[in-house]
Amino acid sequence: MAEHVFPWRLLRSNYHNAFYNMGLDEALLESVSQGNSLPVLRLYGWEPSAVSLGYFQGFEEEVDAEACARLGVDIVRRISGGGAVFHDKEITYSLILPLDHPLAGNSILESYKKLCGGIVAGLGLLGIEAAFVPINDILAGGRKVSGNAQTRRQGCVLQHGTILLDMDGERMFSLLKVPQEKMKGKLIQDVKARVTGLYALLEREISFNEAAGALAGGFKKSLNLEYASAEDVPTCEEEQRALSLAEEKFASPEWLRRR
Repeated sequence: MAEHVFPWRLLRSNYHNAFYNMGLDEALLESVSQGNSLPVLRLYGWEPSAVSLGYFQGFEEEVDAEACARLGVDIVRRISGGGAVFHDKEITYSLILPLDHPLAGNSILESYKKLCGGIVAGLGLLGIEAAFVPINDILAGGRKVSGNAQTRRQGCVLQHGTILLDMDGERMFSLLKVPQEKMKGKLIQDVKARVTGLYALLEREISFNEAAGALAGGFKKSLNLEYASAEDVPTCEEEQRALSLAEEKFASPEWLRRR
């Protein structure tokens, strides 16, 4: 018997600022929740670079706001949990699907494993052997290349994560606060030893479009997706909602400093 194929939307929204990126994720979540959209795979980047805080993290404890302002780095709070992430040379994805969808899994760990299989398959298309490591990491050559976060709300799963193209530990730790300043050098060395990117794994630079194409192919192959369109874009309603959420919620000091 043939495997079931799931119709999905594929959005390549390229580069946007942090507030729009989080606004569009939430607008798409609302659209799927209300039955106005198929499940969505979105692939995007960040311009300018940004730090995103997990929903439950404290602003003052995690990020150096003065350093971010000085270097032109945005700061945004996600609606998903997890730790602070520096978004720079990377490709980011979002998956949005109803909780009762067959790919949502019966538990958070099961859904992470199933959905992250798309990343593993996408890296495989680039010739990179990778593996899912619970709870929510992807490792290649024993080093982390992708971290992922998830939230469940409005009857949907929203999972988003990063696939590193390149990693700058010095810049990252100039923006994130560390418990003891004297430990910063050791932390940078630890991250360099534990984390890698596609440039290093492939021994060449890879463009956003090449990485996005591989990930789209990997999710399609691993999850048996059928994309409704190769050039899907947000609807007018989704775009307007994303812009509204970006300005009124994600760019607001009240949301950013709520914890």
